[in-house]
Amino acid sequence: MELIGNDSARAAFLAAMRGDTLHHAWLFTGPEGVGKASFAREAALRLLAEAAAGQVLPPGSIPADNATARLIAAGSHPDYRVLTRLPKDPDKPDEALARSITIAQVRALQPMFAVRPGFSSRRVVLIDAVDDLERAGANALLKNLEEPPLGTIFLLVSHAPGRLLPTIRSRCRLLRFDPLTASEIATILRAHLPEASASEIDALVRAGEGSPGRALGFAGLDLAALETDLAAIAASGDANNAIRSRLAKLLGTKAAQPRYEAFLERAPGFIAEAARSRSGEPLRIALDTYAAARDLAGAALGLSLDAGATVFEMSGLVARLANR
Repeated sequence: MELIGNDSARAAFLAAMRGDTLHHAWLFTGPEGVGKASFAREAALRLLAEAAAGQVLPPGSIPADNATARLIAAGSHPDYRVLTRLPKDPDKPDEALARSITIAQVRALQPMFAVRPGFSSRRVVLIDAVDDLERAGANALLKNLEEPPLGTIFLLVSHAPGRLLPTIRSRCRLLRFDPLTASEIATILRAHLPEASASEIDALVRAGEGSPGRALGFAGLDLAALETDLAAIAASGDANNAIRSRLAKLLGTKAAQPRYEAFLERAPGFIAEAARSRSGEPLRIALDTYAAARDLAGAALGLSLDAGATVFEMSGLVARLANR
């Protein structure tokens, strides 16, 4: 599927590829889920495929039957490395990931750097996300950025560049990726979720807050129904507690854990959206309510609070929006 959104950022990188010199290190920054890593992988493929072919390839996605594409898909391209957090248990790759990208992973690049690229004059190292590097790993990477191995291009994905070592940022060319528009996110969602209803797509777009990756994280959880209940509580105040009691019962079971977590993540955003249309005292109430909702959502999972009671309390915060 062709990438959607951030056309200017992607065009800037491709223009640099066509120039006389290509900077050896790029920092792709922006909110999580807006396509930075997807473009980084696409860019890595094009960098290596064009270098191997010795010519500029046609625009658009490179076909899957391209020789370079096949090697990358098989994980066997000698001039391409991806650093990301590894599973805590190698035998359970679909479960929890390690907290960081380790210095051992960075050091494992050194044998590749000690020899010339195998298939062309170029190699690519992609780190997703460079924010996840442990401190020692960041320092080890910095040495490679300061004295880049011949022909090596570093593509670094960052959701929070302010947390990186200033010396890493200073050695990279910055490429900013912005939140996508509602129509762009809707297009992506319809492509990935062809069976989703229009109301569900609309709810996912709002929940995505400019990030299609975030929106897709809510897929399959009937977010539209939760949005309808939140809107009803905000409009009426739910004086008899009927809606919040039903939600607490619905989301308080162990089987409902994914929807419960989606509710906790979405409710503060719903309150923030309501705040944008207010002023004066109603705005102050909405902002205070948003802060309380963020605190509650953050504590709920970290402290393993009772799910039903938490949903009831969160719904009570949403009910404050009825006080205009």
